[in-house]
Amino acid sequence: MDFGTIIRLAFAQLSHRPWRSALLFGGFGLGVGVMIVLLSIGEAMMAQARDERLVGGGAITVLPEGLDVEMLKTGGVGGMWFSIANARFVHRQLLTSPRLGADVVTAAPQISEKLAYLRAGQGADARVIPVRALGEIPSASHTAGAVPPLASGSWVDNAADVAWLRPTPSERLHQMDRFHVVPASVPADARSSWAEWHYANVVSDDGRQRLFVTLMLVGDVPHGEWGAQVLISQQVDGRPVRRWSRRVPAARVQFDTTRADLVVGDAEFRVRDDGHYVVRAKAESENGGPPIDVAFTLEPEPRQYFPGADLGGQGLVSGYAVPVLRGRASGQACVGADCFRFSDAQGYHDHNWGVWRSVNWEWGGSRAGDYTFLYGRVQQTDREAASAPVFFYLVDSLGFRALFRPQRVEWTDDRTLSVDGTALRVPSRGVMTDVRGSDTLHVELLVDDVAATDTRRGLIERGETAAARDIAKPWFLQLAGRARLRGRVGGQVLSGEGRGFFETYR
Repeated sequence: MDFGTIIRLAFAQLSHRPWRSALLFGGFGLGVGVMIVLLSIGEAMMAQARDERLVGGGAITVLPEGLDVEMLKTGGVGGMWFSIANARFVHRQLLTSPRLGADVVTAAPQISEKLAYLRAGQGADARVIPVRALGEIPSASHTAGAVPPLASGSWVDNAADVAWLRPTPSERLHQMDRFHVVPASVPADARSSWAEWHYANVVSDDGRQRLFVTLMLVGDVPHGEWGAQVLISQQVDGRPVRRWSRRVPAARVQFDTTRADLVVGDAEFRVRDDGHYVVRAKAESENGGPPIDVAFTLEPEPRQYFPGADLGGQGLVSGYAVPVLRGRASGQACVGADCFRFSDAQGYHDHNWGVWRSVNWEWGGSRAGDYTFLYGRVQQTDREAASAPVFFYLVDSLGFRALFRPQRVEWTDDRTLSVDGTALRVPSRGVMTDVRGSDTLHVELLVDDVAATDTRRGLIERGETAAARDIAKPWFLQLAGRARLRGRVGGQVLSGEGRGFFETYR
């Protein structure tokens, strides 16, 4: 059949069934049009995917977990106005860590089209202008190949860029270990229960002697009624716990919301320029014994820290950072003429802040061979128990290694401790387990020593007997012992054992 015959048959069909032919032509045209649109969108998306500058430069863009990637493709990174919590930690401990040194050439932090507000004018003439802001570190963007073209002049790192990207040892500690004031969001009736403190502990080489030092701010800091305390305790295997304390008025307290340094009377917790902590404290015995005088330095081991988290919501404000997850302590603690001296002993330091009314927690930290771990959970006692899983944070000499979420610590309460005439059941062992894909975790906590504190005592002394009766778990347990770590992360076997501290309530 020749071409002319085909044309005559086609026109004959059109004249014979015109409406059906029009419907077929319309459907075919609509299909072709949709296909053209889809191909155009696909081509634009491919161009966007190839143009790395549209999402900040580099070969990989790091986004928060749960982000809708389809929104990223159609709206770009700046379209969501999100930020990454603890971005410094992500940059230092993940993207540029020695663990990824063979794979990651460079990493460039950027903020793209972040929504911000500018206030213009004064008084009644003031107005708020929404703007979109862009933030980059010039040297990092340059190494990632994402430097925008400059019309003139130069674009180099300023002091703030250098402090973010390459902080000195002391700058890094001040960034995560700074102090706070009571947030305006805390209700008036809860502001008096605000507390913030530096805490450090030291373990002797044989593990038989342990020293705990706390410098604490308590109350509506800084505008309400508040003050400070120095709390020191010493545990020696086979002996009763000894405690010392001292109250200090607010007028003799110095703290800074941009620094880690804290002065409470003649006690201090400072950061030296070399990134070592200096701790000095004196306190009186709570049972009439001789006073204690503590002085030591604490040197953090590189890359072994927890950057901190600040939780809020439903009346709970709780913040926590561990600048020294694994450290070396050198100094002494003298009780009268009896001195406990130590050099390069196992040391630890954390920083807590928040509202501590109707709150308890599970917490612990320990070495385990070449590994060090931290676990914890804070919960309100007036809400349903066993709310969130325990977080379990693991590091080694290269920094952050893994994060697990065990559902709970399974304690075995098979010992009896006599406290002020009360027979209290306390644990000898605790177990945590978790499986995350091919990664596994099994931790056994073996308790050697237990110190118990009745949290109702202070309430009863203030006449708040009803509040004391409402406490379901009034006994605060401080446990010392050993931890055994087993499991697998990224195809590598986890194994180690070491000494640590654990806390829980009964």
